[in-house]
Amino acid sequence: MDLTAFTPVTRSHAAAPTPTSAPAPSLRLQLLNFAVFQAAWTAAVLGAAGGWPLLGVAAIAAALAWHLWRSTAPAQEARLALVVSGIGLVFETLRLTLADTTYPSGQPLAWLPPYWLVALWTLMAITLNVTLRWLRGRWALAALLGAIGGPLAFLGGERLGGAQFTDPTSALTSLALGWAVLMPLLVALAQRWDGVCPPPAAHPPGKSPSPTSGEGLG
Repeated sequence: MDLTAFTPVTRSHAAAPTPTSAPAPSLRLQLLNFAVFQAAWTAAVLGAAGGWPLLGVAAIAAALAWHLWRSTAPAQEARLALVVSGIGLVFETLRLTLADTTYPSGQPLAWLPPYWLVALWTLMAITLNVTLRWLRGRWALAALLGAIGGPLAFLGGERLGGAQFTDPTSALTSLALGWAVLMPLLVALAQRWDGVCPPPAAHPPGKSPSPTSGEGLG
């Protein structure tokens, strides 16, 4: 700990404004994040379709490791990924009760969703504070994007052989309704646990961040 952060400052320094927000991720990072997500998503779906579900899980693990390595506060992003994975596990388990979708591999227990499908939710978490950061505060738009994008993404995976609809109407309807509710929730959770560009910590009156304390760097 750098004790200079607690050293009284002069009046001129005390008047300095305190930053209240952090800059957004760079365009380069956003493009990299999108590319890594797409590559891991494709590997997971094709791996499941080809009978190699662990291949996709390995790709997702590598994508998550890369994301945490690039993050300012990796513990925050890891917590977010864990919570999003838990939400995905519950949602996909509930969807199994509709019996409108079957999966070719990676489902050791019939009453639980395939582990590679749950891992896709973990993968989704790495985009929330980067590629999908622009959805913050746009809750209606987030719900609309979820209602449209969720079913379309699943339909794309189904076309690649990662799943098969036994009742397409039921499957797409449940996906649209579920994602319309969950997308705003995921965006809100990402804003709470932002480990990519976390806002600088607030400073008490009469204090300002020390340039050598490392504060605000995560």
